Amino acid sequence: MLKTPYLLFLGDAPDALAAKVAQGIKDWRPDHVVGQLRLPGCGADMKVADMGLEEAYAAGARTLVIGVANRGGVISKAWMEVLKDALRHGYDLASGLHNLLKHEPELVALAYELGRALHDVRVPEVMYPIANGIKRAGKRCLAVGTDCSVGKMYTGLAMDAEMRKRGLKSTFRPTGQTGILITGDGVPLDAVVADFMAGAVEYLTSDNDADHWDHIEGQGSLFHVSYSGVTMALIHGGQPDALVLSHEPTRTHMRGLPSYDLPSLEALRDMVLPIAQVANPNVRIIGISVNTQHLAEDDALAYLAEVEGRMGLPTVDPFRQGAGRLVDALAAL
Repeated sequence: MLKTPYLLFLGDAPDALAAKVAQGIKDWRPDHVVGQLRLPGCGADMKVADMGLEEAYAAGARTLVIGVANRGGVISKAWMEVLKDALRHGYDLASGLHNLLKHEPELVALAYELGRALHDVRVPEVMYPIANGIKRAGKRCLAVGTDCSVGKMYTGLAMDAEMRKRGLKSTFRPTGQTGILITGDGVPLDAVVADFMAGAVEYLTSDNDADHWDHIEGQGSLFHVSYSGVTMALIHGGQPDALVLSHEPTRTHMRGLPSYDLPSLEALRDMVLPIAQVANPNVRIIGISVNTQHLAEDDALAYLAEVEGRMGLPTVDPFRQGAGRLVDALAAL
């Protein structure tokens, strides 16, 4: 178990999206956050107190969480002195990067010497089966995006929170490092061997009560040439009964792929539905989730209204407005 509360390490993240792990923890588990530690030139800001290691430890922080999700998931050499100093100050370390803490000899040796713990949450802990495609009891909802990091996790968390508020049966099922750090459990799907990814999703969303909804954390995008495989595994392994289309309208290109334009919501709708029908012929698209964080209130409302009129589906920013209308659409299935 990770010791709480956390000091969020943002390192030299160039922007907020590069620190999406920290952002997710701050937004959904603010009670676990003491402050943030940033290196010079960091372009991300969680709007919490900037603290040094000593100050944050005095304030109660016991785990330094690497809140960065950089391309390739690597531990930067520029971070190493901070990570070693954190161990010396009494912190455990936690990371969701592909580059594991336990594979860094200096950190392993120092942690052993000082009796500290290294937590790599992006390590599969189960021998997952190969998917069998058998229909499972219970219901499942999956957010699919026009791009990476458009708000798929936030959509699932917001819908789960709204259903629990209404006294309905619901569970958020994390499939990435941020969701796992928020909830303490889940499957690090992009670290699972490819043949077993869909089976891991089946394992994560096993049989349940007929009126119970699993909200599966979405990953990647069918249109993203780097990460489409993990999205396909979620669609087929999850066998969703409901899909939510997710979009961030101010993007000028696919994340990390400047030569690739963002697809339209119509293109996403027309691509994902037949793919999802392979595993569940009765799947429905029930709504649209739009990340409007970079739009002013009036502009956001106008955009949401335009999309809803064009697509004929309930369209909301679930973090800004709440997920009530999306849950209403689930209830109507």
